[in-house]
Amino acid sequence: MKKKQISEAEYSAEYMRYLGIAKTERRSYAESVRLLEEGGFRDISSFKTLKAGDKVYRGYEGRTVMACVIGRKPVAEAGLKVVGGHTDAPRLDLKPRPVYEKGGLVYFDCHIYGGIKKYQWLVRPLALYGTIVRKDGTRVDVAIGDKPSDPVFLISDILPHLGYDQAKKNRDEFFPAEDLDVIAWAGYTKPDAKKKGKDDDADDPAAAPKGDRRAFVEFLKKTYKVEEEDLMSAELEIVPAGMPREVGFDRSLIAGYGHDDRVCSFAGLKALLDAADEVPDVTASILMCDKEEIGSMGSTGMQSSFFENTVAELIDRQTKDARDIHTRRALERSSMLSADVTAAYDPHFPDVNSTGNAAYLHRGPAASKYTGGTSKSGSSDCGPEFVAEIRKIMDAEKVVWQMAELGKMEKGGGGTIAQYMSRFGMKVLDMGTPLLNMHAPCEVASKSDCYQTYRAYSAYLRS
Repeated sequence: MKKKQISEAEYSAEYMRYLGIAKTERRSYAESVRLLEEGGFRDISSFKTLKAGDKVYRGYEGRTVMACVIGRKPVAEAGLKVVGGHTDAPRLDLKPRPVYEKGGLVYFDCHIYGGIKKYQWLVRPLALYGTIVRKDGTRVDVAIGDKPSDPVFLISDILPHLGYDQAKKNRDEFFPAEDLDVIAWAGYTKPDAKKKGKDDDADDPAAAPKGDRRAFVEFLKKTYKVEEEDLMSAELEIVPAGMPREVGFDRSLIAGYGHDDRVCSFAGLKALLDAADEVPDVTASILMCDKEEIGSMGSTGMQSSFFENTVAELIDRQTKDARDIHTRRALERSSMLSADVTAAYDPHFPDVNSTGNAAYLHRGPAASKYTGGTSKSGSSDCGPEFVAEIRKIMDAEKVVWQMAELGKMEKGGGGTIAQYMSRFGMKVLDMGTPLLNMHAPCEVASKSDCYQTYRAYSAYLRS
């Protein structure tokens, strides 16, 4: 069957649309499942048996999903080809008891999620997304800040005229993490009228306007039908407001929140959807997971059993005598492109890049044999045989790509889900899109790199 191929412009438009919707991992999951079902994929629970060419997905807790096109060779025999990325991104989460009043304003008390530079989140429009679950199990979905008619949220900062003491502090000290709280409500209760003249109490602190916390709680109850106590069982996230935008007169770059790692996850999703009408020899699959930014913990992170449980579910529908050993063998015979971003060379900060091993914009996705810090800590350190295999696939399909590592030794480091997947004995190589401003509220990616990332994953899944 002839391979589907869309243009860079078409792909960029589709990706920007997705990025604007997928502001949180739950929204990414919902949109991804919608696209999968539109493409003919069905939930694994609807299959009693699986045969070659079946299109199946399995989701978990509305945040992590794996989708497959079943191959001619049984999973237990040949394993899978996996493109695996994550859909969570650095942000601020509301604390379990988030509402408090201070100095005439009502705030949401927030907690940092993932690695951020605190100052980048100050004095910028922010949006609120998430889910509130009442005690009876009913849910309320919240999405405020991105529609033109929506209000936004904000973290205030001191003006430069009065910021002399603040300016003496270093980057990590000048704004405490506990002060990263957004203004939620600025309504106030007017002071009681007094018998004395209008201006007699102008300097009386007791007569100053006070933030009306009770009015805000009543607003929540009236608008969302939730009590303040319901916020204890909520997952509410503060993210940057605004849609992805093109950068520069040439429009060759995309600025937006959450490129890390939705740029790679979407590329894998699109590659699988476009290959779904072909029957592969080895089962082709994608993984879009949660919690990577905080160590892949929890029931939806890659340190959970979600992946091997899903593989076991596939084998159970292909084999009458399914046993644990079949799953273990399948995992060991599998291979994976760990689809995560890397740092692009920034001309303003050349000293952090490893000479000859930096990733550059417009040169395609960067393959990284290892991640980690100075001593490769937290790295799976891919074997040369699989690197050679990927080189052959990329070059055969004329994919534009590059090899790189994440900066100089002793300048920092980072990791991906590769280490948690390679523990099964899988062959795993990191390969993802280079970014400027990684982990900032507004990251920047090259359109051509986004497109070549999609082509790279497509070539790998079809090979």
